[in-house]
Amino acid sequence: MARIAFMGLGKMGLGMAGRLLAAGHELRVYNRTASKVTGRYQFFDSPAEAAAGADAVISMVADDEASKSVWQSVLSNPAPGTVAIECSTLSYDWVVELAALAKGCGFRYIDAPVTGLPDMAAAGTLTLLVGADPADLDFVRPILGAFSQRVIHFGAIGTGTAYKLIVNLLGAVQIASAAETMALAERAGLDLRLVAEAIAGGQAASPQVVRNTRRMVADDHDSNITFTPRLRLKDVDYALRLAGKLGLGVPFGTLAGRVFQRLCDTGHGDENESNVIRVARDP
Repeated sequence: MARIAFMGLGKMGLGMAGRLLAAGHELRVYNRTASKVTGRYQFFDSPAEAAAGADAVISMVADDEASKSVWQSVLSNPAPGTVAIECSTLSYDWVVELAALAKGCGFRYIDAPVTGLPDMAAAGTLTLLVGADPADLDFVRPILGAFSQRVIHFGAIGTGTAYKLIVNLLGAVQIASAAETMALAERAGLDLRLVAEAIAGGQAASPQVVRNTRRMVADDHDSNITFTPRLRLKDVDYALRLAGKLGLGVPFGTLAGRVFQRLCDTGHGDENESNVIRVARDP
């Protein structure tokens, strides 16, 4: 079993850390909010302290800024041979820069953003979207297998993040479109529960659309929050930056970003992203 330093015990990270502990790994954790850490974990006051002597360091944090804070601390006390596994959804440019910094300190680097919901993290059934050297990926598969059931290796470092940003941009467009659909059906006097059922059994169905239209019908946006508008907007922003870097216009993604920006600007950024129907209902 490995000695693993785990950074970030949010909704996703908590489930992932629990799976690593259940698999018998020695876990050393750091979380920005210490009060969220239970007694079952060895808690350390800084990422560097948690990472000292670790075989692998896993980060699952919210954004570039949080990731930079974690890795700046970890890399201040480099341990050649340690594996750096970044599971967060970050900007492409930062992932490439971080990989170079980590490798410069003698670390192996695995670009491995996750896809799945918190219950999947707790069940160990996440999918990992990986960019890495094949030998490095093979080296860490026993660790990754504790919290994932599928690993998709896209290629070199950065390709996992590129795909994650692309698919999350698609999700933003789908959810915004689903909200527009439900608002239009509501205005036309249709039974929204029946509309959601019809969508779920039709050609327009996707897990994103089905899950969010059902939440829109239930008008349940502030409990059991799976993904917030603020995080969705962050991912859209990173995806638009990547598109700009590649010289591609993405009008649908840009419009979806504006919709989620409006939801955040009106004070609903920390609710469930299904509440984007609020924007679609506005005449």
